Amino acid sequence: MYVYLYDNFLRKDKFSSTVKAMEVRLTDYGIAGKILRLNNYIDAKQVVDDEIKRGAKTVVIAGNDATFGQILSRSATCDCIFGFLPVGPGNTIAEVLGIPAGVEACAVLSRRLKERLDVGWVNSRYFVSQLHVPPAKIEVIYDEKFKVSSVDKMEVVVCNLQPYFWQDGKNAPRRVVHPQDGKLEAFLRPLTKKGWWGYKYEEPSVFPFEEMEIVGREAFAVRADGKVSKEVKVKIKLARNKVRMIVGRERKF
Repeated sequence: MYVYLYDNFLRKDKFSSTVKAMEVRLTDYGIAGKILRLNNYIDAKQVVDDEIKRGAKTVVIAGNDATFGQILSRSATCDCIFGFLPVGPGNTIAEVLGIPAGVEACAVLSRRLKERLDVGWVNSRYFVSQLHVPPAKIEVIYDEKFKVSSVDKMEVVVCNLQPYFWQDGKNAPRRVVHPQDGKLEAFLRPLTKKGWWGYKYEEPSVFPFEEMEIVGREAFAVRADGKVSKEVKVKIKLARNKVRMIVGRERKF
């Protein structure tokens, strides 16, 4: 049994033709199922758990990077197989998974090529795509072995499924991490002050790790899969469980 979780933005008229075409294609493949529309007041984990109790074996997320992260960060422990139908802009995770946007994603879903993917854990909650600490006065401790700090501020991005971009623009350099290697990867960019011109980013350094702590001189922002909090200390590590995900043959790992 398939259950489809639609992001609320798919109600917009500009997505209606794509959504209808996808539903027709899913019916053609014999994998149409129950459709649930999400909003900010729905607990994704509770929804997934309830549908599993009713017999759901495959839960398919329809939306973009934000949809993917928000649902899976809450339901990563659920006992089912997840699929993804990327629609609209903001879909960098889909490319990593080898899933084309729109109607062609239905073919990937129908083939049911499955992989087990790493999940991150930060301060008692999961994240599956990316964690971001904007520039702050922080110190990073890797695997309890060594520390990294900067003279002033430092930005930290921990990637799992979402690629790391360190410049703006369509052709910006990026790095795709491997979501099955048993490690997370942290990208650190110190900032140096340049007189009247404010701060300037240095080139990023990459550190694979299994466990990491970030400690701040004062409270700093942490954004993980759409959820933002203020922390003075966070511990980041690999979760014990993995997510079972349907992927495409053109995946990047």
